[in-house]
Amino acid sequence: MRITPADDLRCLRSGCSKRWPRPAPPGKVGAMTASGTLRAGLPTLDRDQRSAIRRPLTRHLPTRLLPADLLRIADQGAADILDGRYDALLPAQWDRSTRSAIRLQRRDDLELWLVSWVDDGESELHDHAGSLGALTVMSGSLREYHWTGDDLKVRVLGAGDQAAFPIGWVHDLMRDPRPAGAEPGSAPTLTVQAYSPPLTAQSYYEVTEHGTLRRTRTELKDLPE
Repeated sequence: MRITPADDLRCLRSGCSKRWPRPAPPGKVGAMTASGTLRAGLPTLDRDQRSAIRRPLTRHLPTRLLPADLLRIADQGAADILDGRYDALLPAQWDRSTRSAIRLQRRDDLELWLVSWVDDGESELHDHAGSLGALTVMSGSLREYHWTGDDLKVRVLGAGDQAAFPIGWVHDLMRDPRPAGAEPGSAPTLTVQAYSPPLTAQSYYEVTEHGTLRRTRTELKDLPE
């Protein structure tokens, strides 16, 4: 039986898989605890991301929006998807072989995407040039490799997790390998990703044999990675 994007989201809405937690009340970003209750405060972020959110240098940012704003916007975007607001934009069928992205919103200072991640390998280490970013994982899980300045730090983002990407954040994202026993062709990992200003370029990097980061190229971009 063919599984359509609408079927996947209907499953999320009815709770047949690990459900993305609904957003906190306006003005308050929350995270879901293991017991399913809403925990006040910021979502679970690492130390570098918490510092970027708590001490924003707004005079140096190319946007009025801060990482905390993008986290809230990504959260609300996921809620709107579950409520069916964007059903008309969904494809008839998810592409199970290639990662795809659907633009949900675009304005001068913001772009919002629904991204479908599949087992097609990984992207390269990259930044987002002059854009800030944030994402909410709706279903499945992602693996992130983040350059710390000395080496690559690995973490897994599961359904309900969020992450913010300040300017200068260099990372690589890929769908986390399927758990043992998962059926082939299972639903892709879904994320809602917000960028401000909208993506225009990305630089790509490699880790040298000396353990340093080297930029290999910069490309114009209008699709998220």
